[in-house]
Amino acid sequence: MGERLLAIDTATIACSVALFEDGVLIASDYAEIGRGHAEKLIPTVARLPDRGKADRILVNCGPGSFTGVRIGISAAKALALAWGADIQGYNCLALVAAQARDQVDVPGPLSVAMLAGHGEYFLQSFAASGTAFGPFSALTPEQAASQVKGHIIAGSAAAELAAMAGGDIHFPILPNAAHVSLLADDMKKLPAKPIYGRKPDAQPATTA
Repeated sequence: MGERLLAIDTATIACSVALFEDGVLIASDYAEIGRGHAEKLIPTVARLPDRGKADRILVNCGPGSFTGVRIGISAAKALALAWGADIQGYNCLALVAAQARDQVDVPGPLSVAMLAGHGEYFLQSFAASGTAFGPFSALTPEQAASQVKGHIIAGSAAAELAAMAGGDIHFPILPNAAHVSLLADDMKKLPAKPIYGRKPDAQPATTA
């Protein structure tokens, strides 16, 4: 058996896992569940060959759902500890960008827009090569529409933003762990730490 990589993605309403051997996808699962990632994730991993056991673990660190990001990273760290596996992370928006580039005949600059809650989008733009033009931002739809680069928009807010910004091509897609091989190697080496993008909705109570 060659080197195995387990990819975990729970940063959005989708829950996906994928198992690779020597870079080749051997099993995966993807479901858009909305909520319930904590209950679904580990049983889904357990249904993979050899119960998903891997030498390396790659996890979506966000930005995305505050709860979803925490669930994915916590599970990945627990499995890495149990298996003695290495663990690294990747950026949610970078994976969506890579998935979109894989669907176009002629790659060009594109923007990824993901629903961020409170009526905002997480927006980040990428060159045709996959390199980000800059860091992502949490923006209102109007602000996002003014910062779109290129004619391709991808992500959970792609249709809405394309209608506002006039994007010729849009892909309303979510990140899928089965496609992490589309990411460049340097995009799969983030520390396994949360990238929330915004503060959690619930705040600790303060005393007067």
